[in-house]
Parts: sequence; C-alpha cells; structure tokens
Amino acid sequence: MRIASFNVNNVNKRLANLLAWLRAERPDVVCLQELKAEQGAFPIEAIEAAGYAAVWHGQRSWNGVAILARGTKPVPTRRVLPGDPEDDQARYIEAAVGGVLFASIYLPNGNPQPGPKFDYKLAWFERLIEHAATLVAAGVPVVLAGDYNVVPTEADIWCGHHEQANALLQPETRAAYQRLLDQGWTDALRTLQPQGQLWTFWGYLRHRWPNDKGMRLDHFLLSPGLANQLASGGVSRNVRGEKSASDHAPIWIEIQDGLPRSRAPRLAIPPTRPAGRPRSPAAAEPHRRGRPTR
Repeated sequence: MRIASFNVNNVNKRLANLLAWLRAERPDVVCLQELKAEQGAFPIEAIEAAGYAAVWHGQRSWNGVAILARGTKPVPTRRVLPGDPEDDQARYIEAAVGGVLFASIYLPNGNPQPGPKFDYKLAWFERLIEHAATLVAAGVPVVLAGDYNVVPTEADIWCGHHEQANALLQPETRAAYQRLLDQGWTDALRTLQPQGQLWTFWGYLRHRWPNDKGMRLDHFLLSPGLANQLASGGVSRNVRGEKSASDHAPIWIEIQDGLPRSRAPRLAIPPTRPAGRPRSPAAAEPHRRGRPTR
C-alpha cells in the first residue's frame, strides 16, 4: 500500500497540481490538509474522475482535511478530534481503508507566541496525544499523517536559521511531539533516514525554495505493529518546484504485509538541491506577499 500526505494549501486553487500528482504517483491512500474550502466546495467530482473516493471535513480560512482512497471508499470513523466539543476548526478526520485506520492531521501553527494561538496549539496537541493513546491501546494498525506544524529537532530545519521564536520550534512543541512518539509511534521518514536534510516545507518568502531553506513539518506516525511493515518512503520535492505549487511537498511511504524484519527499508529522496533550479527567485515562488499565521 502506497500512502501519501500533502498539505495542498487550497485544494481548488491547486486542483490541477493535485490531479497531475495523483495521475503520476497513483498513491492508494492520500491524506490532504489545508483544503481552504467549505464542505460544499470540495472538488469531489474531479477527485472521483481521477479514480478516488473521499471523505472530508471542509472549512473556509486555513483549515480543512480529507482522506482519499483509490478504487475504494474510505469508511469515516471520526470527523473531529475528541476532547473539546466547542472546537469547530476542521483539523482532524479519521477513516478506515483496507484494514488500516488513517488520520489526516492539520495541527495548529501557533504563531505568534506566546499568546492565545500558541495556547490553542498546545491544547490541541494534548488532545491528540490523549486520543492517540487510545488508538495504541486498541492495537489496530494506524497511520497518523499530516502537517503537524512541528520541527522536531534542529536537524529538521536549515542550518543557520533565525527561527528561534517560531512556535514550530518551541521546547513545549517539541516536547509534545516527543511524548506522542513515546507512546510507541514510529516517525516513518526519520526511521528511513535517521540523519540529514529531509525538508517537506519551504516558505514562499525570502527565496526559501530556490535557496533550499526548508523545514520538516509533515510526518507519518505508524502504530507499533504497522511500523514493522514499513518498506520505503520519500519526499516528492519536484512537486514543490511546479508552477503555482503549495509551499509543502507531498510525502509518501509504502507498507507491505509480511515484510521480513531483516529487510532494510528504503528511502527515496531526490537530490538535496531542488532539481531544475528556477531561472530567478520570482519564477519559483507564487506572487504572494506572505502567508498569515494559522
């Protein structure tokens, strides 16, 4: 099973990019984040024409999550993260596909910090940790995929950065992510590549993409039993370099039933420098003044 996660950063604006990627890569299951589309505006007809069924939780602004499955329909199990009945932000959806439970996660950004947005981020993280513990206890195969808005360690951001005040790098944020891992979850991409650059996000401002100043924000966490089936994975960096691209690149893994424990999993990451460096920074980045905090 080939599994992908992609913060598409506006599913309708980047529908052509999404469909081209689906045609080229044909993942079996896709977790999408930051749809920026209310429930009735999700492009389900185009998604179905591409061979995928979907469940989604749409919302205007910066939120919205979905799970797509090729050739079968995801069976939804949750459309909200439990723990706060007053939270109306569309940041979590859960569905079963092929005997595996998938969650598409769009964890709050938390900037600026300190402040109410950072408080909400940490509270949301606590709810995720609590719910994830119940999934581990259930003993079912689970993939928690998405944009966690967490840079887990200094190895997950470009060297020489000046992002110390960013909510994504705060000690509380990193500690929460580690407590999640301590439940028994496997960080799939870091398992495949324990060291070195593994960026999944390059901001639009300050020529981050052409200068390869990236961060690792998008993660697959695998439940204990499923981690033994991890065969390969990677980051589709080329998608970030396309016209009108999201500021995230898709990530993917492959899991196989009965994978021998002695077989080392494979990582498939394109070269460190972006392939086909744009002629100019302006050609690489959409004409946007910036991206507000979420």
